[in-house]
Amino acid sequence: MNTGFLVKKSGLLTLIQDAGRFGFHRLGLSTGGPVDPLAFHWANRLCDNNLVASALEVSVGGLVLEAKTTTRIAVCGADMPLTINHRAKSLWQSHPVQPGDRVELGFAREGVRSYLAVAGGFDIPGIFGSTATVVRESIGGLNGDKLQSGDFLPCAETQPTGCLILPEGYRPVYGHHAILRVVPGYQQHDFSHSQQRRFFSSEYRISRHSDRMGYRLEGPEISPGIDGILSEGICLGAIQVPPDGQPIVLMNDRQTIGGYPKLGSVLSLDLGQLSQLKAGDKVTFNPITVEDAHNIRHLAVSYFDQIKPVRC
Repeated sequence: MNTGFLVKKSGLLTLIQDAGRFGFHRLGLSTGGPVDPLAFHWANRLCDNNLVASALEVSVGGLVLEAKTTTRIAVCGADMPLTINHRAKSLWQSHPVQPGDRVELGFAREGVRSYLAVAGGFDIPGIFGSTATVVRESIGGLNGDKLQSGDFLPCAETQPTGCLILPEGYRPVYGHHAILRVVPGYQQHDFSHSQQRRFFSSEYRISRHSDRMGYRLEGPEISPGIDGILSEGICLGAIQVPPDGQPIVLMNDRQTIGGYPKLGSVLSLDLGQLSQLKAGDKVTFNPITVEDAHNIRHLAVSYFDQIKPVRC
């Protein structure tokens, strides 16, 4: 396919992502996928795509593309200035592009990651059932790596048929603090009541050593009653407590097994908020039940389905 986009500047970290690579933890392969699924899904929805179509996850910004086809694009997520041929364009809205158009994403003013979708999705071959890029494992995307200048992103030619916009009142707001809901796990009993109260009543800062594998936190130390456990499978959002007592929230590119005690798991819906925080931003934690988590999830899915983009 010779229609698509030429990468002129790759930005700090731009990855091809679809919904993720499921069913391969037994082989040691991480799930990958978008760390802010809500923004990812909206970018695809505004392009009339299947919600799991391959798109670009742009961290911090600096991406420049040259269109080699006629299509539509949408950018959702962090407040990154979007321009087409040096003219400012709105986020959370689809826009037509023509061959030769220059699409630029500046550096984020609020939030960290944005998602750029194209009508029909980027036509990237899947590996183990997914195009999701996990750089640590050198799998997915283009050659298992982040985008490089000179890369070509194939996609089908699509004649623009108007644009779609998500009304402002429905867009997430990215700030510098997030309240993360936690489902305590079976290992919570390895932490004394005083240690659990300390964790849930404390404020933690995001460490600069945070990435798609895990968000390291800085704050009051938490001490489990055991030194370690036998390595076991790790779920998305698990809160590990290593020997230094500084919690780590595990993200999409996490290792598949680990041996640190875990306080519980952050509700998957809240991980998108976490992924949009910068180093130095703050989080607090609230415990919820499994039943609460199921209800919150079902309500969020229903709410997303009920929101109707506006044609413009």
